Amino acid sequence: MATARPYPAGDCGPEAHGPVTGAEQVRQVRRLRLVGISGTVGRAREFTRRALHDWGWLPAATAEQQAAAEDALLVVSELVTNACLHAEGPEELRIGCGPKLLRIEVVDPGGGSPAPRATRRPGRPGGHGMFIVQRLSLDWGVAHDPDSNGKTVWAELAAPPALP
Repeated sequence: MATARPYPAGDCGPEAHGPVTGAEQVRQVRRLRLVGISGTVGRAREFTRRALHDWGWLPAATAEQQAAAEDALLVVSELVTNACLHAEGPEELRIGCGPKLLRIEVVDPGGGSPAPRATRRPGRPGGHGMFIVQRLSLDWGVAHDPDSNGKTVWAELAAPPALP
């Protein structure tokens, strides 16, 4: 499922007393500028790994917690790679953590909207990134920036059970 919420993480919009969304459940946000650096995907993964460690996701105490952390790292890799391949590169990675979810956002200057390919070819490289994001996330979507041609592609993942 993909939706297009018009507000970034932490911004509840003009109706702050409406239904609770994932963005409202994020309590801590970390940002990494990615403009002009080499090894973008690896740096984004390492930044995310450090954040997950600080937030108690790693080291994982159970196989389920380990799987949740690995899913988060894979979603970061796929969103950053997608921005590298299709949107002139990512500008910023934002990771938000709350008690029930992790929100991942990748800001890029591209104007298009990513979507899972309708005709995937199993066993063939490429074209699987947004399908993977869709399968691993509770929800994901795109928020276009009205002041530029850019956008934020975001995904929300469930927090593993029994985090401190």
